[in-house]
Amino acid sequence: MIRAENIKKSFGSLLVLKGIDLQVQESEVLSIVGTSGAGKSTLLQILGSLLTPDSGRVVIGGVDIFTLSPKALADFRNRKIGFVFQFHHLLPEFTAVENVAIPAMIAKESMTKAKEKAAELLVSLGLGERLTHKPSELSGGEQQRVAVARALINRPAVIFADEPSGNLDTKTKREIHNLFFELRDRYSQTIVTVTHDKELASMSDRCLNIVDGEIVG
Repeated sequence: MIRAENIKKSFGSLLVLKGIDLQVQESEVLSIVGTSGAGKSTLLQILGSLLTPDSGRVVIGGVDIFTLSPKALADFRNRKIGFVFQFHHLLPEFTAVENVAIPAMIAKESMTKAKEKAAELLVSLGLGERLTHKPSELSGGEQQRVAVARALINRPAVIFADEPSGNLDTKTKREIHNLFFELRDRYSQTIVTVTHDKELASMSDRCLNIVDGEIVG
């Protein structure tokens, strides 16, 4: 599903990624671990097309993503990639169902159809009674489930998650961890997470350790 070759990235004189090669299989749950500053989040942003590497290539589902035009890349990202971050980035003025529907409307779904799909997803994630609640009316775990639903709305091939449970209490964190594996089983999605959480890393199909911009072991 994902192939990255010789990914290098510098910020000024600081070489953050030193030639990363990796492959991720379809429906695999992969965790990337390492200390702060090792390059984990930079790698995830490059794999997810949010950041351009200085050199190397990323192929997702057979598409060499950095050869696409900016417009084509934005469309590919919207339809094929879902993102979940430590901070959910929900829009405070919109309800849960409206937040989830936004990527579908960007993909040219009608508002009615997008909201129908959003509601179905939220119900499936146990938020059927929270559809019209705004983020300020939701718990941290509920907000993160809304963010997961938003990532799923266009049925992407890949979900990238950056410290998805970093802000949650132990019980809610475990629920979010289990949710990723339920989603993989239900939708056959490929999931790549960056995490400091040893529990999530140990649950994954495979774990890669980054040290000083290189994959070790």
